[in-house]
Amino acid sequence: MDIEYFNDDCNYRLRDKRRLRRWLREVARCEGLARTDGAQAFDIGHINYVFCSSARELEMNRRYLGHDYFTDIITFDDSDLEAGIIAGDIYIDVETVADNAARYGSSPLDEMHRVMVHGVLHLCGQGDKTPDTERTMHELEDKYLEAWNITI
Repeated sequence: MDIEYFNDDCNYRLRDKRRLRRWLREVARCEGLARTDGAQAFDIGHINYVFCSSARELEMNRRYLGHDYFTDIITFDDSDLEAGIIAGDIYIDVETVADNAARYGSSPLDEMHRVMVHGVLHLCGQGDKTPDTERTMHELEDKYLEAWNITI
């Protein structure tokens, strides 16, 4: 059970890695309990966060998803939710995250945390492709960001 952090085509420096690991594990635990009516918490099998450039993210978006646009995150899910294990590779475009922070009036660090929890929520089974699931995703992001800022 581990969360690891890597750079690909950028020099991003993530702070508070241990604290982030604790927070993300707690998010997984809570989401498992919420999604199984309290029957099972989700554990983290292995998650790789890969921070990368916009060029690298666009290349991956084109190659693996067939999308020709920039995005802040791509999540490759390898979870086994029936077994209560979330796992996968989460690629985060640090340039787009910084642009989005300016666009939405948040700090780059807060926006990075939002995107990081967004990836874990995807691994836990939360979608965001319809208006309803997108709204739920934002509500969950806000809930867990509040927990990050207050208790973790």
